Amino acid sequence: MIGFLRGILADKGDGYIIIDVNGVGYQVFVPANSTAYLNAEGEEVLVYTSMIVREDDVSLFGFSGKGELDAFRKLIGVSGVGPKAAISILSSFTLDQFKQAIVFEDSKSLQRANGIGKKTAERIVLELKDKFTAAAPDGSYLDAGAPEEGAAQGGRSEAISALVALGYSRGEATSALASIADKDLTTEEYIKRALKNLF
Repeated sequence: MIGFLRGILADKGDGYIIIDVNGVGYQVFVPANSTAYLNAEGEEVLVYTSMIVREDDVSLFGFSGKGELDAFRKLIGVSGVGPKAAISILSSFTLDQFKQAIVFEDSKSLQRANGIGKKTAERIVLELKDKFTAAAPDGSYLDAGAPEEGAAQGGRSEAISALVALGYSRGEATSALASIADKDLTTEEYIKRALKNLF
C-alpha cells in the first residue's frame, strides 16, 4: 500500500498528474481543485494516496491533505459511490463545504457535482451524516447536533431556521451566515445580513 508520494510534477492531464519519484512516473488521479494539480510542471509535490485494486486495474488517487483523503475513503464506502464519483464531489467543493453539506443534510448541493443524481446525493448524506463535523462560523468545528452556546450562537441558529423556512437549504443558510464576522447580533440582524449575501 502506498501511503503518499513525494516527487516532481512531470506531467498533468484531465483529472490526473504524473509524479516522478526517483525516475519512476506514477499516474495519480486528483480532484480538479487539488493544489498538486494546480502546481507547475517541474515543481515538487506531495500527495496522500489511496490505492484502488480491481481485477483488471490498479489506480492511485491523490489528495493534498489527510482530510481530503479521509473524505474520499468515506465516500467510496457509500453504497453505489465509486472513486470517480468521489473525485467529482471533492472537485466541486472544498473540504469544509463538503462537510457542511453532509452535516446539514444538504443533498441538493451535492447534486452540483458532475454525475451525482438526487438518489446518490441523498444516500451519501444518509450514510455519512454521523461521520463528519462542520465548520462553525467562528472557524471551530462543531457537530451539527451540538447544543448552541451563548446568545450569538442561538441567534445564528434561529436565523438558519428562519432562512430554511423561507425556502433556502440549510447549506445555503449556513454559508450565508458563515461570512458574517459579528458575534453579538440579534436574530433579525443575522437574517438581514444573510439575505444580502444570498442575493
